[in-house]
Amino acid sequence: MLQKLGFLPGFNKQVTSTGAESQWIDGENVRFRYGTPEKIGGWNQLGESKLTGAARGLHHFVNKSSTKFAAIGTNKILYIYSGGVYYDIHPLTNPSGTAITSAFSTTNGSPTVTLTFGGSHNFQPQDIILFGDASTFSAITNSNFSATDFADKKFMVTSVPTTSTITITMPSNETGSGATTSGGITYFQYYHVGPAEQLGAFGWGISLWGGNILGALTTTLNGALGDNTNGNNSSATEITLASTTGFPSSGTNFIQVGSEEISYTGVSGSKLTGITRAVRGSTRAAHSNGATVTNTSSFTGWGSPAANTDSVTDPGLWSLDNLGTTLIALIHNGECFKWDGDAVNATGTRATIISGAPTASRDMLVSTPDRHLVFFGTETTIGNKATQDDMFIRFSSQENIEDYTPTAENSAGTQRLASGSRIMGAKLGRNAIYIWSDTSLFTMRFVGQPFTFAFEQAGTNCGLIGMNAAVEVDGAAYWMSDNGFFRYTGKLESMDCLVEDFVYDDLNTTSNQLIYCGINNLFGEITWFYPTSTSNVNTRAVTYSYLDSTAKRPIWFTNASTLFPRSTWEDSAVFGLPHATKYNPSDDVSFDVIGNTEGVTIYFEHETGVNQQEAGTTAVAIPANITSGDYDITQKVVRGAATNLGDLRGDGENIMRVSRIIPDFISQQGSAIVQLDLRNYPNDTAASSSLGPFTVTSSTDKVDTRARGRAIALTISNTAVDTSWKLGTFRLDIQTGGRR
Repeated sequence: MLQKLGFLPGFNKQVTSTGAESQWIDGENVRFRYGTPEKIGGWNQLGESKLTGAARGLHHFVNKSSTKFAAIGTNKILYIYSGGVYYDIHPLTNPSGTAITSAFSTTNGSPTVTLTFGGSHNFQPQDIILFGDASTFSAITNSNFSATDFADKKFMVTSVPTTSTITITMPSNETGSGATTSGGITYFQYYHVGPAEQLGAFGWGISLWGGNILGALTTTLNGALGDNTNGNNSSATEITLASTTGFPSSGTNFIQVGSEEISYTGVSGSKLTGITRAVRGSTRAAHSNGATVTNTSSFTGWGSPAANTDSVTDPGLWSLDNLGTTLIALIHNGECFKWDGDAVNATGTRATIISGAPTASRDMLVSTPDRHLVFFGTETTIGNKATQDDMFIRFSSQENIEDYTPTAENSAGTQRLASGSRIMGAKLGRNAIYIWSDTSLFTMRFVGQPFTFAFEQAGTNCGLIGMNAAVEVDGAAYWMSDNGFFRYTGKLESMDCLVEDFVYDDLNTTSNQLIYCGINNLFGEITWFYPTSTSNVNTRAVTYSYLDSTAKRPIWFTNASTLFPRSTWEDSAVFGLPHATKYNPSDDVSFDVIGNTEGVTIYFEHETGVNQQEAGTTAVAIPANITSGDYDITQKVVRGAATNLGDLRGDGENIMRVSRIIPDFISQQGSAIVQLDLRNYPNDTAASSSLGPFTVTSSTDKVDTRARGRAIALTISNTAVDTSWKLGTFRLDIQTGGRR
């Protein structure tokens, strides 16, 4: 008899393959639309350039001339994409430039160039330095490097040997005899953003609060440490202690002097060797002879085992929004900038700091339609970064993003939230601004004078896992927490998720700030891109279908493919199709920075075609597959034509013999692969049916097979370019066998 194979939409990974009868259990690069699985759409690279660093912010907007802009903030540079071209609009700490003389030192046979400044600089390793034009260059004696090698070029800082020197790396070696403090040029310094990846941590910041050091290993410095990258005793790589007894001597280990964390890789007598100053996000400082040294290689908080780090450094995140045609850009825990999209030669200008605005904030957005600029986790005293309060909110006066001091004549104000230890993120909703701490949800509503905004706690034990892990759709907020997925529609709801264990059992919680949530309104999807437990970049995605889901059947599906996970995502509202970024940490060849070591970002347009394609390459297939749970035989024996009553037998009791597969695709481009996997018992290893797998085209009527087993699982896949499919209702020609 012919038997239809019907499956519920979405994946169920909470049960076994046997328990998921009539359900799908796994797949890659597929989605569900109108309850039916299909291969996802393709993507193409936008522009021909690879951007420097990891994209951590993406925002689309339009100016008054209908020019479309995409602002892309990497952990190194803020870009504008428009008309197929990328423009560097990153703000400069010294917009007018700074001249340095007798600045260059080189060595024959080496690509390293040392730059010497007239005094202390503020550069950190991997910061960006831009040199002025050739007119500001004075020749370097005894060097083959000339003005054309530096003028109007950006370099990544390789190292910071001292407070007055940095090194950069040239594309080729010095062939001259080598220069010693010769030549000069004007330079510009890029505002520092942050690391490409998140450094995992435990405890409450850079200190020992909330935990203890195993063994209580303490000693003192034997010799002072200066505020530089060196150790003591004039050594760049060694620190001498009063005693190293008990200090770990293999692998990378850590000490703490004052609030500064220092790593080391070896022990030689009373010396720590292979040191690196100011690690784990700490700040380098001077320490006197005899200062207390604590070994922090093994840290435990409140009696629980922990990894060998007790501080956290967030990645270089951006908060991006627009006030009309003005882009507002905030560096996470840093300054806020503006860029006028209507300015003459806008793409040839740079973002500039917003006068009067806070200088250290965790997140930012523009409140509309009331037009206030709101900062979250910001300073209690504007301009004093030391006063940054992770639960403090400050908003500008209406229509004035440079006025933050509350008066009787303006609408500026402040508010401190009470539940949680830090604000994780905020999103603008239809009727309110949603604000999440690490434990709770709050709403912020514009009410006008005299209070401007009203604040209300809307939920507890539902904090946001990462700054970009929430979206708002049609008046509802959706987000990912440390303990599941939530929705707020006026009431707080914990969302049923049939792939929850699959996500959370393999989630890198120490890289929570990398999680990025995006909307694909074309298909009614919300997707969270996240890192697995073994990765420091996003490697997986989980999607909720908000249009097709019901209370009884929420539709979730996952993607573990290395092709699709993204570091940022933006919906189709401005450009007509969704855009997203992919971060590749193993590729350092960016189009604009010499000596890049921070990886590159590629910018894509999605839902176009059926293949994936990067600039300058041929189209590559998007392999897609979907697998069902085990399907047991259900035999219907007709007792009478009038009543059409029958006996339902099965649930794995009888052997099935399958002789034919009758495929059914709603639409199909190219060929698809059909496979039946058979087993007699749940713990058996599945075996492919005889004669299979089968290649099916749009003209395939049936496929003959010889399959025998108590349970069948169906897999549909494709591996070739120019292929796509949307599944219909398959049928199998089944004969019932005996119990053995």
